[in-house]
Amino acid sequence: MANVASRGLFITFEGIDGCGKSTQIEMLSSLLDEKGISYLMLREPGGTVVGEKIREILLDKKNDGMDPVCELLLFEAARAQITNEVIAPALRDGKVVICDRFYDSTFAYQGYARKFGQQVVESLNSIAVSGNDPDITFLLDIDPEEALIRRNGRGAEDRLEALGLQFQKDVREGYLLLSDRYDRIRKLDASMAREDIFAEICQIMLTELGERGFDV
Repeated sequence: MANVASRGLFITFEGIDGCGKSTQIEMLSSLLDEKGISYLMLREPGGTVVGEKIREILLDKKNDGMDPVCELLLFEAARAQITNEVIAPALRDGKVVICDRFYDSTFAYQGYARKFGQQVVESLNSIAVSGNDPDITFLLDIDPEEALIRRNGRGAEDRLEALGLQFQKDVREGYLLLSDRYDRIRKLDASMAREDIFAEICQIMLTELGERGFDV
């Protein structure tokens, strides 16, 4: 069914590596398919020709000598591209946009764990997204040691996953700081069964879609 919202809905999923974001995003896409709601599924960095090339550079373990400033600016470059090329037009068309990571990742990974600080990261994020902020962010919170066990069963680590357990602990602390600061961030216990996690996501999503004029 068509929706009547004047602007779409921007949903992001966040959490440390191995928290289960991909599973929940897949379940949410199935729900939107059932409801006949138009949506766009994206990942960050990536989602555009330029962004996917940047993603390859960022995650390639061969680039383990990458300077942290270079890392930060590459993430922001990919974000500017996907925002202006894909996200902003989709929201203007009234679509639901679901993104696997967005600028909260940059705060948690680079701003907090890499210690660039909130002010630097927020300034760069503001330039990159041009006011296209998420409406709802689902933060899947999990103990880093449990997440590590999950990741051990899915193949080779990328460059950021390979930074170790303490780095993931620092990233989690950054996320928790954000969740205390912003009401849009809905923290969920990612150690629960995936069906229980999705039940909470589903309730929030259906309420928000209805309030914004989507036919649910």
